[in-house]
Amino acid sequence: MTQSLTIRRPDDWHVHFRDGAMLDAVARHTARQFARAIIMPNLTPPVTSIDAARAYRDRILAAVGDAAFTPLMTCYLTDGIDPAEIERGYAEGVFAACKLYPAHATTNSAHGVTDIRALTGVLETLQRIGMPLLIHGEVTDKAIDIFDREAVFVERTLGPLTRDYPALKIVLEHITTAEAAAFVLEADHPIAATITPQHLMINRNALFDGGLRPHAYCLPVLKRETHRLAVRAAAVSGSPRIFLGTDSAPHVVGAKESGCGCAGIFNAPFALEAYLSVFDAEGALPHFEGFASEHGARFYGLPLNEGTVTLVRDAVVVPDRIGKGDTSVVPFLAGTTLGWRFAG
Repeated sequence: MTQSLTIRRPDDWHVHFRDGAMLDAVARHTARQFARAIIMPNLTPPVTSIDAARAYRDRILAAVGDAAFTPLMTCYLTDGIDPAEIERGYAEGVFAACKLYPAHATTNSAHGVTDIRALTGVLETLQRIGMPLLIHGEVTDKAIDIFDREAVFVERTLGPLTRDYPALKIVLEHITTAEAAAFVLEADHPIAATITPQHLMINRNALFDGGLRPHAYCLPVLKRETHRLAVRAAAVSGSPRIFLGTDSAPHVVGAKESGCGCAGIFNAPFALEAYLSVFDAEGALPHFEGFASEHGARFYGLPLNEGTVTLVRDAVVVPDRIGKGDTSVVPFLAGTTLGWRFAG
């Protein structure tokens, strides 16, 4: 039995750092494990300009201190955003990608896109310059059952999008369904997907295990077991189209445990340990380095990281809380024991 695993230093291709005190509290957890991360732009107000992205990047670098960590900034798409600003930001190395939130799909998405047809100029620009489009893939039609919104998005929006823009690089973020996994794995298109630890490890029963469990609530919402197994199979398959993206999304305890609890799971502190436990259970340890350290960089056209990290087979207990006061957060898998430990 493998007792330790050393891999090229990995990257997180989808993470939320928030801002202010929360940024200062959580960013170091990601920087401890990952060399780079794609930073989500859904602040208040959202990151829609080069200047805003530069300023946010500076705040992130201040928060991580001496860590060898590179934040990769994204541009939040709105109906009226200027394609020229996006192209300048990409050319200047400020924007690594654009993020498409359907309006009202998730946290701080009220400024998101109301109709993808409003983005014709943006999509043509992204396709021309080779800039990735990162998609929160859900419809927001209230007539559609929340558990079906990703599958409907794949059918109604993603399929036509890939036909209309055959060279557009797309990352379907935090996939949760068999339909999304199959689309990405089988598409004749430059498309990839990120997968979170929670969507590999728990299904929608976790939302109601002995009562309502707000710390298991995220968007896209957890799905039934058949979908979890399909997404899990995609993750460990070794496909270069599938890579690590935690979607770590911290909210203070009071914002989760409330009458209208926020969506988001904070998994950054033990992300690699959680992912590795899945690959270990599936007998897929040889595929872990590709998933964590190689596939994403190659899809984005970035160099692979130098240096390595090591995880050892050892019990590690996830604490019930991380942080104090206004930054107290319940982490993913709180109170449970994982079988791998990040050794640095």
